[in-house]
Amino acid sequence: MMLVNCSNCHTALQLPPGAKSIRCAVCRTVTLIADPAGQHPSSSRVGRKRAVIVGISYKNTRNELKGCINDAKCMRFLLTNRFKFPQDSILMLTEEERDPYRIPTKHNIRMAMYWLVQGCQAGDSLVFHYSGHGSQQRNYTGDEVDGFDETLCPLDFETQGMIVDDEINATLVRPLPRGTKLHAIIDACHSGTMLDLPFLCRMDRTGRYVWEDHRPRSGAWKGTSGGEVISFSGCDDDQTSADTDSLSKVTSTGAMTFSFIQAIEHGQGTTYGGILNAMRSSIRSSDNDLGGGIVTSLLTMLITGGSIGIGMRQEPQLTANEPFDVYAKPFSL
Repeated sequence: MMLVNCSNCHTALQLPPGAKSIRCAVCRTVTLIADPAGQHPSSSRVGRKRAVIVGISYKNTRNELKGCINDAKCMRFLLTNRFKFPQDSILMLTEEERDPYRIPTKHNIRMAMYWLVQGCQAGDSLVFHYSGHGSQQRNYTGDEVDGFDETLCPLDFETQGMIVDDEINATLVRPLPRGTKLHAIIDACHSGTMLDLPFLCRMDRTGRYVWEDHRPRSGAWKGTSGGEVISFSGCDDDQTSADTDSLSKVTSTGAMTFSFIQAIEHGQGTTYGGILNAMRSSIRSSDNDLGGGIVTSLLTMLITGGSIGIGMRQEPQLTANEPFDVYAKPFSL
């Protein structure tokens, strides 16, 4: 990645390969790049596939997780082998990356999100996958049904702060033009409405579902500019997600990421409802094993002063910018 200076505040920004403009994370000014060096080979405007994959282990800290980098690697394998995403169209952010711009800090995750939607057009398929800690913080603007914003916790969240769902929505959701498709897979605690999408699918154990309207009473717009956004998340907003070896039996993974990939590999990924049911069934069948590997509420208590029972079970969630028939709509990336 090359460095450019913001045209307004002159902050140094790393320009993702192929980008012709970049938005400053500090002052939000868009800087146009006349002739970016090293044009990215995957920047074709015809049906482009592009993905950002984030896996954070918080190694050697009190918040350490075991399976998140495994999740990132598994997701990259799924996208390249099953869904034919070009290797060079996937931006990986983990602590194992040697490029300092691919370490999952708050700044780098922000820049990666901007890169993901940069220049997207009709026919493009985008994926954002995150495996790491998630949390909540009190919302004071009246645009959350439960009174809390959901947050992602970058590697440096204790010094730089968290990424709030309002910013994720503004960056990934609202800019999407008609004909563009974005899938988000969020494997984190409190992740049910992490993209702040207007509709949440409530499904009971028999498979019956209804779409809940989560549009803010404040009237704030949380939808797209005509594009389509669908998000699978690890649990409801008031739940925690498991980091465990009880599903793979081999190594630690996020329960949500493992069950998502397993549903697709086992042929249960033809529709969105089929995937959601398969994920929930897989996690419920391992409930007895998950108790010891559940991500504890330590992080949430430290940040919000809240208290959540260790034995809480997770139920993967489905949200979207528009309601649809979850059993009729084919799943595709």
